[in-house]
Amino acid sequence: MNTRQIVLDTETTGLDIDDGHRIIEIGCVELINRRLTRNSFHQYVNPGRTIEEGALSVHGITNLFLQDKPRFVDVAKDFLSFVKDAEVIIHNAEFDVGFINYELLKIGEELGKIEDYCSILDTLSLARQTHPGQRNDLNALCRRYQIDNSQRELHGALLDAEILADVYLAMTGGQTALLLDEVTDSERSLHRLRQPADRGKLKIVAASPEELAAHEEWLELLDKETNGRCLWRIVDQLDTAIEA
Repeated sequence: MNTRQIVLDTETTGLDIDDGHRIIEIGCVELINRRLTRNSFHQYVNPGRTIEEGALSVHGITNLFLQDKPRFVDVAKDFLSFVKDAEVIIHNAEFDVGFINYELLKIGEELGKIEDYCSILDTLSLARQTHPGQRNDLNALCRRYQIDNSQRELHGALLDAEILADVYLAMTGGQTALLLDEVTDSERSLHRLRQPADRGKLKIVAASPEELAAHEEWLELLDKETNGRCLWRIVDQLDTAIEA
């Protein structure tokens, strides 16, 4: 049975629905069996009100840009269809769920709440359990798990959903990067490669005789430079001893 998860983020006109603030962007990416697919939902929304200056400085989305975008009522059914029967993963879910349910309520009680369509997993609560007493915002988690968020100059719902997917997989055992003490800081910043669910089998290409000879020359030089402490040579010797 395939496990379907949706990683979600929103951008809004401000911080508080009690002040009438609205959603202006929804971004979702899909995971099937913990692998990112090419299936996503992304929509800018005309909020019908002005964006607070503080919010504008965070996401950079202007009222002028949103003028010709659909209202939430126009995209609600497509959005609910996308998340239906999935586990929806959100960082600080209380905020996003509150805004989504506020938008749904403004349309009419017949649509219910987002929890009527899917289950919710809050990665902020998960991070606080995993790393108590530490900073657990998305940027801090990216640093902790070596996730590349260099493109995140401004917040954006789809980009943040993609980054959160990486963080969630790393935080729950999906990190595949092998980090050694000798690697450089730039190498440490390389984030885990995403594997699409429909990725085919990788082609195996054997080294040519010339490449093997060049590798052997490099090992000889490395062994001399380290006074016989070349790791590859040591492993080869252990393998030979075991086989004997």
